[in-house]
Amino acid sequence: MPHLTRTGGRLSATEEGRLGIGVPGYAHPLLAPVEWAELTRPGTPLHWAVLNVADGPGDCPDPHCLAAAGRLTNAGSRVLGHLDLAYGTRSAGELVSEARRFFDWYRVDGFFLDRCPVGPAELPATRRLAAALGAVLDGGFLVLGHGVHPYPGYAEVADQLVTFTGAWADYRWSQAPEWTAEHPPERFAHLVHGVPRGHLEEAIRIARWQGAGTIFFTDRTDRTDRTDRTDRTDWAGRTDRAGRTDRADDVDRSARNGSFETLPGFWDEIVSRVGPGVSE
Repeated sequence: MPHLTRTGGRLSATEEGRLGIGVPGYAHPLLAPVEWAELTRPGTPLHWAVLNVADGPGDCPDPHCLAAAGRLTNAGSRVLGHLDLAYGTRSAGELVSEARRFFDWYRVDGFFLDRCPVGPAELPATRRLAAALGAVLDGGFLVLGHGVHPYPGYAEVADQLVTFTGAWADYRWSQAPEWTAEHPPERFAHLVHGVPRGHLEEAIRIARWQGAGTIFFTDRTDRTDRTDRTDRTDWAGRTDRAGRTDRADDVDRSARNGSFETLPGFWDEIVSRVGPGVSE
């Protein structure tokens, strides 16, 4: 796992480079009240939290989600609306319509584009969509949920790229491609489930070595998730574990994973390890 030195690039509003937490999607506030309340606890190094009402904004405003989003906003945290790109198969018009509802109903600060395409062929359409979403918010914060390392051009489209979404068994052997060294850690996020408590420090170290500025690590696992998959690849089909040649789209890279819906068992520990005042 090489240590990639950052040499430049624009900064995003993620605590000026300090490692922090991005929450890809807790369950509905009625089902996960403790989880949402913990995000407003003073000292929590929260970079952003994704609001997913009903596979998007839903058909009408949800007062419980509005209250949860409002508390986070009042605490100075960033709330992102969840938009599912379905690997580029959904129309831009449908996605922009959902984005407007997110903003009108929940006053979100930006968007998390789940199941984002990774290849160069889809880059122009993704760039146009990003511009349209920026117009909805007159700016706003945009995270592309690739789940693997995409074609490098995507780094110019959004504020942050999720370049790993998956199981600890894969993460501990993962590597970052050389092009990521051209950007600061604020541009990358890693979402990892199934992290054993005894390996939390190792997971944090991997994130820092690979130059990820935002993380969500949990010991939870989803029974429906294939946590034993080892065929993770980048956009070009290159593998990061020996002996595999599968394409990136063969892996379920969605952040909508049951293991991310609840509070990690080591939540207090991870907050203390990456919170304010922790030296990196």
